[in-house]
Amino acid sequence: MSSSGSSGDVYAETLAVFDRRDDPAEPLTTPEVANSLDAARRTVYKRLEKLASSGELKTKKVGANARVWWRSHPDEGSSVSTTNAHATPTLSNAERTVIEKILEASPISIVVVEPSGEIAFANQRAEETLELERDEITSRTYHQPEWKIYRDDGTPVSEDEHPVTRVLETKEPDYGFEHWIDLPSGTERWLSSNSAPVLSEDGDVEYIVVGFEDTTQLKEREDKLTSDKRRVLGLSSKQLFRPLLDVADGDMRIDVDEVVRLQDGSVLKYITGRGISAKELIDVFDQLYGVKNTRLLQSSAGECRVEVHVEAPTMSLVFAELGGQVKSLFQTNGAAGPLLTAEVPGDVEPRTAVQAAQKVYPDIRLESQKLQYSPRLLYDIVEDVLTERQFTSLRTAYYAGYFEKPRKSTGDELAERLGITRQTFNQHLRLAEETVLEQLFDASGKAAR
Repeated sequence: MSSSGSSGDVYAETLAVFDRRDDPAEPLTTPEVANSLDAARRTVYKRLEKLASSGELKTKKVGANARVWWRSHPDEGSSVSTTNAHATPTLSNAERTVIEKILEASPISIVVVEPSGEIAFANQRAEETLELERDEITSRTYHQPEWKIYRDDGTPVSEDEHPVTRVLETKEPDYGFEHWIDLPSGTERWLSSNSAPVLSEDGDVEYIVVGFEDTTQLKEREDKLTSDKRRVLGLSSKQLFRPLLDVADGDMRIDVDEVVRLQDGSVLKYITGRGISAKELIDVFDQLYGVKNTRLLQSSAGECRVEVHVEAPTMSLVFAELGGQVKSLFQTNGAAGPLLTAEVPGDVEPRTAVQAAQKVYPDIRLESQKLQYSPRLLYDIVEDVLTERQFTSLRTAYYAGYFEKPRKSTGDELAERLGITRQTFNQHLRLAEETVLEQLFDASGKAAR
């Protein structure tokens, strides 16, 4: 078939595929007709659809995705001239090649849906996003249940709610549709899609172009920043508290100010003790499994601060993996006895946290839980804009008393702790300070004004 022929010519040659057969009424699939014409399937589908609408062909859907076509009256002329009735311009092979190259090069996932619901095209990015081969995508309709798409609340997206359905009904674009999808690998992925119709000169929908992006990381970040709930857990363990019980005399409180993970896998804990002497506090931690050494940072009447270097898995790391942190250890004269307080994101189930903690201390029990408002927006922004080494240096310097007067830790001491040179430590710290101030005065300040 000549791609440069008239509209009537291409429709006549499409009909000729059926007329050349021994039985023109024998059904053919769209790919079979496309192969005979050496043309793109979606282009042929469009022709077949127009020929069916004019009465030249008959069609029927078979199975979930396929459609067949056959000649209605091969020996009779149509009541409408194909030359005049189908004046829609067709693309040359060169034009189609350019368009397909553009679609393939697009950084956005793109699929093209036909009015029948069949997917006519999918680019490489769509394959990657959906974790499906191209022929697997184009063998489906847009509304098949196999897609497993859901709204934010977990309810399935029905065919009536699907943006492609709305575009077919309204002939208007549908932008900003967000949903999550179950992938073949068993993972979930958040997608944001925009759907727009391609209309004929008569105003009919010829195709729907759907562009979509993977917004999983953005969604996770958004949830993290906007979450206003934290779950506070009260936990008890005789095994964990035994060293504390040996020195307890009246009310005592031990706060875990911060936990810094080092590159070698060990951690630095910054601990404040109240109602316990510095010597007793150091002795307690020296008895705990995995503690490499303990360093006194400050000691005053009724309060002391220490730095604990731990090499083994700890409760602090357990809760850090859950996106939370250990807040404090209590010892009172009350009947409740010792209590560890930990904080996790509001969507973490208490059972999940307890089971994780029991891997370190098997006798851990949940004594209480509550949800409370505890935004960490600024902390999360700072953590996000700093490099890991800058953030580690800044946190370590702050909790080790580097910024206090007089300093509780020197730059040389902290550089040694972090396994870097003093010069490198100073560089990380300076860049971290500059970035934090930029967020405060340049980014956040301008936005507020």
